[in-house]
Amino acid sequence: MTTPFTAAIIISLTALTCLSPSASALGGSATTVAVIYGSATTICTIIAQQPLRQIQCWQNGQLLPPIIPTTSFDYIAGGRDTLCATRSGGFSLLCWNTTFNSKRLYNNYSAPLTSLTIGDTQICGLTNVSSRHNVICWRGNDISSVQAPNGTSGFRSISSGLGFSCGVLESTNRVLCWGDENMSVSIQSEFSKFSMLNIQVGGRHACGMDNSGFVICQGNNDNGQLDVPSNSAYEYIGLALGSNHSCAIRRLNRTVVCWGEFSSNVTDGISFESIVAGLNFTCGLTTSNLSVICWGSGWPDQFYPSGQDLPLQKSLPGPCLETPCECNLYPQTQILCSGNGHICRPCDVTVSISPPSSPSPSRPPPPPVVSPSPSPSKSLRRGLLAFMIVGSVGGFAGICTVIYCLWTGVCFGKKKIHNSVQPTISGAPQPNSSPPSRSSTLRRQGSILMRRQRSGTSSKHPDRAEEFLFSDLAAATNNFSIENKIGAGSFGVVYKGKLPDSREVAIKRSEMSPKTKKFQEKESAFESELAFLSRLHHKHLVRLFGYCEERDERLLVYEFMKNGALYDHLHNNKKISNVMNSWKMRIKISLDAARGIEYLHNYAVPPIIHRDIKSSNILLDANWTARVSDFGLSLMGGSENDCDYRPLKAAGTVGYIDPEYYGLNVLTAKSDVYGFGVVLLELLTGKRALFKTGENGGSAPISVVDYAVPAIMAGELAKILDTQVGPPEINESEAVELVAYTAMHCVRLEGKYRPTMTDIVANLERALALCDDSHGSISSGPISIVSD
Repeated sequence: MTTPFTAAIIISLTALTCLSPSASALGGSATTVAVIYGSATTICTIIAQQPLRQIQCWQNGQLLPPIIPTTSFDYIAGGRDTLCATRSGGFSLLCWNTTFNSKRLYNNYSAPLTSLTIGDTQICGLTNVSSRHNVICWRGNDISSVQAPNGTSGFRSISSGLGFSCGVLESTNRVLCWGDENMSVSIQSEFSKFSMLNIQVGGRHACGMDNSGFVICQGNNDNGQLDVPSNSAYEYIGLALGSNHSCAIRRLNRTVVCWGEFSSNVTDGISFESIVAGLNFTCGLTTSNLSVICWGSGWPDQFYPSGQDLPLQKSLPGPCLETPCECNLYPQTQILCSGNGHICRPCDVTVSISPPSSPSPSRPPPPPVVSPSPSPSKSLRRGLLAFMIVGSVGGFAGICTVIYCLWTGVCFGKKKIHNSVQPTISGAPQPNSSPPSRSSTLRRQGSILMRRQRSGTSSKHPDRAEEFLFSDLAAATNNFSIENKIGAGSFGVVYKGKLPDSREVAIKRSEMSPKTKKFQEKESAFESELAFLSRLHHKHLVRLFGYCEERDERLLVYEFMKNGALYDHLHNNKKISNVMNSWKMRIKISLDAARGIEYLHNYAVPPIIHRDIKSSNILLDANWTARVSDFGLSLMGGSENDCDYRPLKAAGTVGYIDPEYYGLNVLTAKSDVYGFGVVLLELLTGKRALFKTGENGGSAPISVVDYAVPAIMAGELAKILDTQVGPPEINESEAVELVAYTAMHCVRLEGKYRPTMTDIVANLERALALCDDSHGSISSGPISIVSD
C-alpha cells in the first residue's frame, strides 16, 4: 500500500516566544525514532550513551547491526521503503532503501538542515540560512525544485503526507501547503482561520496546535481521525498522524491517547518521550527506560507483540546538540550524550499566553466569561435576584470605572474598603463614598490582628535558605534518574530525593544558558521562588529547604509532598484516593489552600500575587494538608483591598487565568481569587478547568465555569456534583451549597465584584463547621461576599 504516514512527529510544544532557530526542536521534525513501512516493517533509533550516535534498526523480528558505525547522526526520519538521517551538525543528509544501500541527497556546510520529514516518498527539510528556515524537498532520491509557493521562507515547522506537505510560517503563524494540488489547497484553506504553533500531516488529514494550545484537526474524517477525545488548552505536547489515525502525548503525565482507526489501550499508564506513526500503527519511546514499543491495528504481532519493548538498545530521547538550549536540559543529558552535546527540553507552556485564534467548532473560545442564568435556586432566590440586578447595572459602570482608573491613575496608591455582607446583596458601587471613620478603621485593624493569629504571621527577618552542593543533590536523586522524576514546575523538572540526614525532598532542577539570561534577569522563575519562599513561612505554603547555584546549575530543594498534586486526585483515575471521596475532606483541602493564598495577599511583607493558582499547584503532604506551591510567576503587589491595577503581560494557565487580567492586562489580588474559584468548581464537579462533554467527549471543549455556574444559579447543584463522591449527607448539603455559592462569586467577570481571600476563608471555615453540625443552617450565620 502507498498510503502515507508522517514519521517525524515528536512535537516540543512551547510558548510562542520560546521557539528558537538555534534549537533543533522546531515543530516536530528533529526526532530520534523512525518508522519505515512498505516491503518490510522497520523501526530505527539513535543509540544513547555512545561517543558516536549510531543508528540501530529492528526489521521484521530481527535486530540489525548499526548503520555506518563510524558515523555520528543527529536525527532520523522514515517513509515508504526509505530511511534518512542527518549527520552530526546537520550539514549532510544520507538516505537508505530497505536493503540499506545509501545515497547522499544533501551536503552544504553553509546551510545546515535543522529538521527532516518524510511522507510516503517525499522528503523535505528546513535549512538554516541567516536565521531563516527555508524549505527544500526531494522526491525519492532525486532532488526537486518543488518548494513552498513563491519561494516563501521562514518556517517554524514542516510535515509531509501522501503527495503533499505543510508548514507553519514564522512571521504569521499561518499554515502553507504545497504538492498535490487538491489536498494542499483543501488543507491550507481549512487552516486559514487559525494561528498555529506547528502542523503534522497524516494520510489525508492534518493536525496541529494553535497559539492557545488547542489541537486543531482538518481534512478527511472517514475513521474519526479528526475527533480529538479531549482538548483542553496545552493538554498535549506531541502529535503523531498515520493514514487513518491520530495520537498525542498528554502534557501532565506523558501518556498517549489515540483516536480514529484504533485506540491506545495497550499503552495505558505508560509515559512517553516521543511518538511516531506508521501506516496504521504507532511507536513510542518510553520515559522509564528509553525503550521503544509499538501498537495499532497494523502492527505485525507475528514478529513482536504489541505493547512490548523492542529488543533495541537504550535510545536518545532527542538530538544531542552543541548549541545552547532555549530553556531546560533533559535529565542525565551528559550521560545520554556521552559528553558530546546536550539534549534540550521544551519551554514551559505557562510562561506566556498569546491571544487566541479565531473561534471555531473545533476549538473553544477565549477564557470563560460567567453568564448567570435568570433562574436562581429557591434557597438563594432573594439574594441572587438583587445580585443579578446589581450585576446588570454595575457591569457597565464597572468597565467605565476600570477605564477611568487606568486613564487618570487615581487608583494608584489608593485603597478601597470591601464589606462583608449577608447573602442578600444590595446596593450598587458608590464611587463617591466617604472615607471610613477612625472607629471603623480600628475595628478593621483589630479584625486583621485576630486573623493573623488564626492564619499565621510573616517574619520580617526570614531564615536564610540552606545552600546545597550539586554533588550532594545529584547523589540524593540517583544522578537525577528518570525513576526519580515526579513532575515539572515553572522553570524545571522536579525529582524526588533523600538527603544524607534522611530528609525526603523534592528537587527542582533548571538550566541557565547565555540565551536565557536576559529573560531570567527580567523575571527569573528560579530567583522568584528563592526570593519569595526563603521569607515566607506558613503551614499552607510548600516549605523551601534551600538551593544550589553552581556554574550553570540552578536547583531548589523543597519539603517532599507525599500525596502529590490535588489535580491528580481529581482527574487521574489511577491516583484518585478514597480519602478524596468525602465532601468534608474536599472542603478542608480548599480551606487549607485558601488560607495559604490569604497569607500571601494579607500577611506577607510586601504582599504577593501568585498569578498561577490551579489544582496542580496545590500539593498534599503526608497528612493530606494542602499547600500552595510554584511561585515562579509570582509578583509583589498590594494587599487584596488595594486598587493595584498595573498593565502587565498576562501570565498563567488557560482555564484558570482571570478574564479581566487576560483581556485588559489588569492584575490585582482578585486575579488569584478567580483561579481559586475555578479550583473550587473542580472540587465540586470533578471536572477539569476545560473539558469536553457528551458521549466519549465528542463535543467542543467547555470551561468548568460555563458548565457549573448556570446550574448553581438555577438551584440544580445536584446535577453537577462529582458522582465519585456521591450525594452530600444532610449535614453536608448546606456546606456544599455554601462552597458553590462562594465559587460562583469568585469567578465573576470583574474583579471588583469578587470576594477577598479573607471572605473566602470565612465562608469555607463555616462550610467545614456545617459538615459536623447536622442542625446548622446557612441562614444562621453570615456569608462573606463582596458588594462593591
